Amino acid sequence: MSQQDTLLNRQEELNAIGIALSSERDINRLLETILVAAMRITNADAGTLYLLDPDKQELTFEIMRTNSLGTALGGTTGQPVPASVFPIHLYKEGKPNHSMVVAHAALSRKTVNIPDAYKAEGYDFSGTKGFDKKNGYRSTSFLAVPMRNHENEIIGVVQLINALDRKTGEIVAFSRQEQRLLESLSSQAAIALTNRRLIQQ
Repeated sequence: MSQQDTLLNRQEELNAIGIALSSERDINRLLETILVAAMRITNADAGTLYLLDPDKQELTFEIMRTNSLGTALGGTTGQPVPASVFPIHLYKEGKPNHSMVVAHAALSRKTVNIPDAYKAEGYDFSGTKGFDKKNGYRSTSFLAVPMRNHENEIIGVVQLINALDRKTGEIVAFSRQEQRLLESLSSQAAIALTNRRLIQQ
C-alpha cells in the first residue's frame, strides 16, 4: 500500500470516528471510543485521557489502556481508574505546573511530542518510571494533545504512549503525520464531549 493510500485510509477512518463520536450518548463510552480510536490511528500501545475541571484547575484521570499489558481501566470496563488528579497550577507556589506533560499541554494549549521520556529534560517522569518498574514496562515515546472545543476552550488532554512501527512492532517516536491525526481527532472529541455535556445539563 502506498503512502498516499495509507493517508487516505486514515483520513476516512478519522471521518468515520467523527460520525461515531457525534452519535454516542453515554459519556463513559464516548471517552473510551476517543481513546481507543486515538491509539488505533496512531498505532500506540498505551494511552490515557484526562478531563479538565476549570473551577478546580486540575486534570482528572478518566481512562487508561495498555495493550501489551492487557490493562483497561475506566470507560465501560467496570474497572475504576485510580483516583488521580493533576493540578495545572501548583498549590503552594501558585505557579503553573509545567513539569507534568499533560498539565503543560493544557496550560500551553500545545501538543507535546517526546521521542524518549528517559532522555527528555524539563518534565517530571517519576510517576511514569515508577509504573514502568512495577509493571516491567518501558514508557518511551509520548504524544500529549490538548482537547480544544469549538469555543476554543481546553476541556482535557489525550496522552498516547509508545508508538509502534507498523512493520517491525518496535517502539518509535510519534510522527508528524500521527501528531496531526491526533490533533484532528482531539478537536472532534472535544466538540462531541462538550455537546454531550450540554445535552445532559
